[in-house]
Amino acid sequence: MTEPTLLVDGLDFGEGPRWHDGRLWYSDFHQHRIYAVSTDGTREVMVETGDERPSGLGWLPDGDLLMVAMLARQVWRVAHSQDSGSPSPKPEITVHADLSPIATWHCNDMVVAADGTAYVGNFGFDIEGDRSNPVSATLAIVAADGSVTAGPADLGFPNGAVITPDGSTLIVGETFASRMTAFDISTDGEAAGTLGGRRVWAETPGIRPDGCCLDAAGGIWIADAGGGGVVRVIEGGEVTDRIAMPDHRRPQTAYACMLGGDDGRTLFCVTAPGSRATDTVGVAGGAIWTVRVEHPAAGRP
Repeated sequence: MTEPTLLVDGLDFGEGPRWHDGRLWYSDFHQHRIYAVSTDGTREVMVETGDERPSGLGWLPDGDLLMVAMLARQVWRVAHSQDSGSPSPKPEITVHADLSPIATWHCNDMVVAADGTAYVGNFGFDIEGDRSNPVSATLAIVAADGSVTAGPADLGFPNGAVITPDGSTLIVGETFASRMTAFDISTDGEAAGTLGGRRVWAETPGIRPDGCCLDAAGGIWIADAGGGGVVRVIEGGEVTDRIAMPDHRRPQTAYACMLGGDDGRTLFCVTAPGSRATDTVGVAGGAIWTVRVEHPAAGRP
């Protein structure tokens, strides 16, 4: 592997990186925008979200973009342009799903299955105010038509998640539990998209799993919100690779990562100088780094 190379900087707090239509899309919590950046570092604003914080991203089968509206505890639908497949300069934005009956604090990351089913995590409690009494959270399951059901409960801050290439398994990172937890995805009639067969995919002691992505060899690249870098973990918990993030004006911590590029072997690492508002709002201290890795992207996102 090569050393991380700076792709673009000036982020407040980036989240939800997704490789889509030849570019890396990502949200910025505090700039209230969704961006797309090409491999030469050219960046474009794709969606302005007003006062709302955007987070997880994904696409419906018809090409419309789904984004997590953190503070509203909703999933928004952004209509795509029929010509370009991307949101128009002033895209139509509607509420796709209301997660407030399930989410007990801000909503966060999301992965969208091939059929449009979205799996959305939430903080569970006010981690920005008081971390002394953590509360577990329930995963929300959003069908392609926007209907919402409660998924697995008692998750220790459900964060980044992946779906295996055959669509049979969801694996979600529990940040505060330091583990990756797997679920079987049902394909059975009215129960399609629901989750069962809960099991530990990997214990990750000393690692706080945040955003993640799956590769073709079955490994998961995980942004380690506790250790600062990114790690590759295989089922059972073995760590096969570790990549430290360079300092960029200030020390950087990776909070999300995504495989992409023309051959799927470029790992994009999204960093910030911290996770608290005092470290990030208006600071523009975050960045996106690229590293060439051995195995290409697989599954979703």
